[in-house]
Amino acid sequence: MAAQAQYTIPHYSDFRSVARALTIVENDLAGAAELLKNLTYNNKVSVTGITGPPGAGKSTLVNAVINNLLERGKKVAILAIDPTSPFNFGSLLGDRIRMAAHFNHPDVFIRSLATRGSLGGLSAKTIEMTDVLKAAGFDHIIVETVGVGQSEVEIAGLADITLVMLVPEAGDEIQNIKSGLMEIADAFVVNKADREGADLFVNNLKKIIRHSKGGELPVFKTVASSNEGIDAVAAFILSAQANNNVRHSLLLTQKIYNIIQQKKMGSIDKKKLQLDIAEAFKSPGFSIYAFAERYAVEHT
Repeated sequence: MAAQAQYTIPHYSDFRSVARALTIVENDLAGAAELLKNLTYNNKVSVTGITGPPGAGKSTLVNAVINNLLERGKKVAILAIDPTSPFNFGSLLGDRIRMAAHFNHPDVFIRSLATRGSLGGLSAKTIEMTDVLKAAGFDHIIVETVGVGQSEVEIAGLADITLVMLVPEAGDEIQNIKSGLMEIADAFVVNKADREGADLFVNNLKKIIRHSKGGELPVFKTVASSNEGIDAVAAFILSAQANNNVRHSLLLTQKIYNIIQQKKMGSIDKKKLQLDIAEAFKSPGFSIYAFAERYAVEHT
């Protein structure tokens, strides 16, 4: 491929060019910086983040929402993020399997990517890849995160609309929902709402929302596996897309902060870091703090 071709902005009608552009950006291949700097896209293209604990049914909900958006004539792109193993740096990237029903649909583009060791669950590259998809002209972009630890809060720097998924089985854990979740959530989705205790769970959640935020947030009850409640969720996504996000400045600040952070850390190879630590650990008086300080000076 000629050097100039690497800078070509992809179009949703050519999935191969979209995939190629994402690969260039994700792996920092030749032309990545130039491609990103020349991106132009419609700021009205909304990014919806869907996050929550493992087992909440995020992929099933995404499947159902995709169907709904397709019925409305939308072209949809999905970034499905799988956790990277901290030991072998591998990732299952199984969302293509879970979303197999849409894999060959001409108006649906699905890309799986790994967290690549990001403690927050979002690869630093996710922001750049999302912007590539926005430039490609999709009507709507959905980012499904791994939803572990504090990962949910990081999505505030990426998504215009954030849905936090929960299930009735969370039980008493609802009392321990981090305030950060309340800050970033635009709505809560209680999935598997046909299970026992769902109504009580929803009522308790609404009370916690009122106590934490002093106001109301939408709480949707869904059974994603049977498409129940999906119309309301899709309608909320599209109505929120039409409104200006009051957190726009915050979103841009977080996005640029993450980009700067990525650039600063870009020279550190995590696999090499692991080997260097293993070697340094053999030295008498090894200190992780002294090692970290020295390594940061040498490699950033």
